[in-house]
This record gives sequence, structure tokens and C-alpha cells, in this order.
Amino acid sequence: MKSAEPTRRGAVVVAAHPDDLRKEILDRRFLVIRRSSRVIAPRRLCFPGGGLEGNETPEEAARREFREEVGGELTAVRAIWENVTPWNVHLDWFRAEIVTPVTQLVFDPAEVEEILWLTLRELSGAPDTLASNSPFLTGILSDPARRESLR
Repeated sequence: MKSAEPTRRGAVVVAAHPDDLRKEILDRRFLVIRRSSRVIAPRRLCFPGGGLEGNETPEEAARREFREEVGGELTAVRAIWENVTPWNVHLDWFRAEIVTPVTQLVFDPAEVEEILWLTLRELSGAPDTLASNSPFLTGILSDPARRESLR
């Protein structure tokens, strides 16, 4: 039986700490948020991101969501992954570089409880990681060729 077409689209931002860009992928710390207690999937850890609005492209949504959630600007945004969640949301994943100095990132408390800097292994092993992040993390951690997309 063929599954239904995804009804919603979303974009996810995977951005390493600027000080870690010369490190091996598995040694880099990535910006992760703990979701606010007032949103869907409260207090879960995940990469910044969210749904597309209006006629936005996934890249535009990634930039907007990053700006809204953590108050930062991005550069070098490029697609690295896509999947459909079990709840039928098509996610486009983007590797990006953070332009805003990390000391100036200010999260929106309505959406984000805290900003964390975690390695991919740390995020994958955390019991409170959002389930929609698991396929990406599993793919990146298990396949060296896929890790190259984060260079």
C-alpha cells in the first residue's frame, strides 16, 4: 500500500559552531535547541527548523526559522538530506554556516528553552531527542559518504 503524499513541508538547519569548522565532522559541535514547553513536542532536543509558510522555498524557510528561533543569520545554505516523517511531513535538511557571532544569538522563549552545542553522537544518544531527527542522525553517523555533506 502506497503512503499518502506528504501534507506539510518543513526545513531543518544543521549548523556547526564556527570555531569547529576545521574539525572532523564527528568532533564538531552543532547548534541544537531544546524546544519550549509551549510548543508541539515540548522540551525535545532538535536542530532548528519548522514549516514552510506561503510560497516560501525550503531554503527560505530554513533561514527564516533560524532567525525566528535563535536570532541568527546564515550563509552557505545548501541541501544535504530529505525525508518524510512518520507523521507525513516532508523535511528538507540544510547545512549552513552561522554568520551571527554565537555570543549574540538570542533564542525566542516562546519557541526555544535553550541553545546547546552538541556533537552528532551526543544528540543521537540523548533520550529526549526529537524522533524526526533520528533518520538523519543514523544516516550521517553510519555512512562516512553522507558525513561528507556536512563539510
